[in-house]
Amino acid sequence: MTHSLQFRLLLAFTLVVVVTIGATFFFIYQTTRSQIRQFEEQVEDIRVGRIGVELSRYYYQQGSWEGIQPFVEQWGNIHGERIILTDSQGIVVADSQGELSGKPYQPDAPGRSIAFPWERSAVGTFYITPEPSPGVGLISLQILYLTIGRFFLWGGLVAVAIAVALAFLLSRRTLAPVRALTSAAERLGRGDFSQRVQIKDRGELGELAQTFNSMAGDLEHTEKLRQNMVADVAHELRTPLSNIQGYLEALRDGVMKPDKDTIRSLYEEASLLSRLVDDLQELSLAEAGELKLVLQAEDIGELIRQAVAAVEAKKRAKEVSLAVELPEKLPLVNVDSRRIGEVLRNLLENAVDHTGKKGSITVAARQRDSWLEVSVADTGEGIPAEELPNIFERFYRVDKSRTRATGGSGLGLTIAKRLVEAHGGRIEVQSQPGKGSHFAFTVPVAE
Repeated sequence: MTHSLQFRLLLAFTLVVVVTIGATFFFIYQTTRSQIRQFEEQVEDIRVGRIGVELSRYYYQQGSWEGIQPFVEQWGNIHGERIILTDSQGIVVADSQGELSGKPYQPDAPGRSIAFPWERSAVGTFYITPEPSPGVGLISLQILYLTIGRFFLWGGLVAVAIAVALAFLLSRRTLAPVRALTSAAERLGRGDFSQRVQIKDRGELGELAQTFNSMAGDLEHTEKLRQNMVADVAHELRTPLSNIQGYLEALRDGVMKPDKDTIRSLYEEASLLSRLVDDLQELSLAEAGELKLVLQAEDIGELIRQAVAAVEAKKRAKEVSLAVELPEKLPLVNVDSRRIGEVLRNLLENAVDHTGKKGSITVAARQRDSWLEVSVADTGEGIPAEELPNIFERFYRVDKSRTRATGGSGLGLTIAKRLVEAHGGRIEVQSQPGKGSHFAFTVPVAE
């Protein structure tokens, strides 16, 4: 309970109200105390002035201080203060408490002198010492309590009650989308990747909901790709394994003889398995960032010519023309020749596979600042717009028949993309159904 957001909001609102009321009360108390102190000082000045006037009048009428003691005692009782009167020699002539009469007096603070215009010096000095009182602070608190303290108390209770109600309402409104996100996240964690949250908030919670929905969509897409990958791997492995198993069973049962044709067929099926495993291993290394590249300055024109030579037989069989358009001077590129050669062969093989008879393929290269762009364009069947975002995904094929004759293993473009990115470049595709495709990738120019 103490860790819930609702409790924390309630506590925060209550603390804000209490601190606000306390701060207001403190400032009012300080102001009241200052005003009371100023008032006391003014009253004290008036009282001292009156006592001085009475003492001056007595001396003027009597001509001496003789007989002043009863009057000083009376004034001390009336004003609640100790009054000490000394003559011009500093000898006490009257004490409201009757303790120091006739003794010299050494005051701790200066007193008020009593003088007349016709006298050359003061005829006496009186000292006033206030009796102990409750103090300004206590009086201020009493005044505050009697005047506005009760209003503060009831106002504080009402404010706390309002704060509790507001905290409850706001926490319910705030926590509703949070609970929705929590519930959706729990179901998402259990494997239900179709979870989405509908929050109309335009603030941080709305952004959090959009981020969650985007994450859920990515996870759902990844899960579908994973399922497709498992199915595709199983399919790709099943065919050569089934063929190998059939050949071996036939050899075991004596139906077939281990002649050259049988061994060649077994070797081809084993080679298919080996290539698929190699492709998967290479892809996993590239995605993990552990692919080792041997970078050195290479002639991209030579790499292109080698890749074209590798697909020569296949393009002749399909009667496809292949043109290479290279400028007279191209800078060397800083690449791993084996990896970039693999990218070129993948793109060329795809172009040949998806280009009909009498079609054409063009390989070109051009420099763009510190990068070299290599493109492979064909006049083949093209790729639908809705398929373009997915063609670099693992085991993704536009042809859903999943036969090696029409789509290979579905790893070629994925590996090509990872290899190009490992060199710091990027690969893109533009395509229109019925008009062909245009693949282009960049590699860094050697210094």
